[in-house]
Amino acid sequence: MPEFNAPLRDMRFVLHEVFDAPALWARLPALAGTVDGDTADAILEEAAKVTGQLIAPLSRGGDEEGAQWKDGAVTTPAGFKEAYTTYTEGGWVGLSGNPAYGGMGMPKMLAVQFEEMLYAADSSFALYSALSAGACLAIDAHADEALKSRYLPPMYEGRWAGSMCLTEPHAGTDLGLIRTRAEPRADGSYAITGTKIFITGGEQDLTENIVHLVLARLPDAPAGPKGISLFLVPKVLVGDDGSLGEANAVSCGSIEHKMGIKASATCVMNFDGAIGWRVGEANKGLAAMFTMMNYERLSIGIQGIGCAEASYQAAVAYARERIQSRAPTGPVAKDKAADPIIVHPDVRRMLLTMRAMTEGGRAFACFVGQQLDLAKFADDTDEQREAEALVALLTPVAKAFFTDTGLDSCVHGQQVFGGHGYIREWGQEQRVRDVRIAQIYEGTNGIQALDLLGRKVVGNGGATLRRFTGLIRAYAESPAAPYREALLDAVRRLEDVSAWLLDRAAQNPAEIGAASVEYLHLFGYVAYAWLWSRMAEVAERRQAEDEAFYGAKRATAAFFFQRLLPRTLALEAGIRAGSASLYGLAAEQF
Repeated sequence: MPEFNAPLRDMRFVLHEVFDAPALWARLPALAGTVDGDTADAILEEAAKVTGQLIAPLSRGGDEEGAQWKDGAVTTPAGFKEAYTTYTEGGWVGLSGNPAYGGMGMPKMLAVQFEEMLYAADSSFALYSALSAGACLAIDAHADEALKSRYLPPMYEGRWAGSMCLTEPHAGTDLGLIRTRAEPRADGSYAITGTKIFITGGEQDLTENIVHLVLARLPDAPAGPKGISLFLVPKVLVGDDGSLGEANAVSCGSIEHKMGIKASATCVMNFDGAIGWRVGEANKGLAAMFTMMNYERLSIGIQGIGCAEASYQAAVAYARERIQSRAPTGPVAKDKAADPIIVHPDVRRMLLTMRAMTEGGRAFACFVGQQLDLAKFADDTDEQREAEALVALLTPVAKAFFTDTGLDSCVHGQQVFGGHGYIREWGQEQRVRDVRIAQIYEGTNGIQALDLLGRKVVGNGGATLRRFTGLIRAYAESPAAPYREALLDAVRRLEDVSAWLLDRAAQNPAEIGAASVEYLHLFGYVAYAWLWSRMAEVAERRQAEDEAFYGAKRATAAFFFQRLLPRTLALEAGIRAGSASLYGLAAEQF
């Protein structure tokens, strides 16, 4: 498995130069005095060491060995437990957690950079703490003080982990169909009974306890999604003093044998009258669980970026060394029998596509992180609400576009290696297998596209969309914006297609599902165009300070606008073709 080196220079560029994160943190009282530019850089430097030197070397062995299940117990691959102990001692699980309960309280703009490093180093390892961080967020937002005080400190420390128990064998996307039940007990707790599947980290040997967040129904609950409540169910019961007691009635029935992320335990979990406590209001558990789900959706989107970055690094290193044929313009390495394949136009096309989409995604993730920080920490109510609306709009784009293009990038990286890309020892085939799941879990990308277009655009008449396109338009109309006309043309395309779909959806609801995936991709390319223009502007201003870095940034921006942004023309054409051709076959004709 090739080495992974965190792209610190580009991360600092995005944080400091494009978004000026330290200036934002300084004006938010909850962050001022807690984090500044130097602190952020120090955290990123340390994160790069942890991910590159501690976690990345475990990736191939973890994939080969996989998580193992025997008699209800799960064993993670060799080296995982020791590495996880070192990892948690650094406080990484609680990086952006609530300081009142032992978290570090760092901003999301910084956390997204760390998460990218983590997924790039090894997606399987990353998932154990990603689920814990998301569970902490839901508990902090919705649980009562007793539960928060008891469970959050050891979870932030990493001594205890978290899991998210939603899916059942018959109920995946449609959670209104779940059957797991919760019977009230005399002491105010509940007895939870049911089976959950596809539970990441539902059982493992890394931590002394696992805190399951479980969706279940109360006896008198109404049918459908409005009758779901959320419960905290620990693997090991916890005493009033925080000490561990007897085992709860929770067991792992098996683990899945998967295409990728093999070192991540994907469990079937059985709850046989397990004791749990309700989190939030009765019958409003789905809304509470969405706090965790939306966190995980952004996190899993970042998995797409991280895997793509790791694949890109390996592909570039290989393309510089592998010699095959001569450059079309004549020999470059005249002292060798052939030239490095990086001279060939098609190899450059693949590498530049990977680079442009990964760096664009990194900037987009940072922008979503900025909005999350404003939604959480801003003093101004209007600014908070504006940020919350943008987060709701952009989360499905981040999850689906990052992972769709992340898989594309990993396939490009594999292709650069040719036959060697199909061979296990080079690592590229593992990236393809590991990243593939990111399009499926935490809500399939088709569901994300329906959420974007159906709920977030059509659902409010395009109001939030207009706020976002207004940001792009305001920047694009400034004389300093590079690729100004191309950017204005792209945002007009998104606005026009959105208006057309609003009209069509009112006449035929099927138009939403027919157009949703292409629409999400159109949205993603336009958002990246905005961010690439902003990055190119900074690079133009500062080119003399670092010719190599800023020159590469400008050249990649040119490639994006000339070779990738035109994809929006085909996406628009597909959307405007409408839904009729999807229904040209009867079911029995397929």
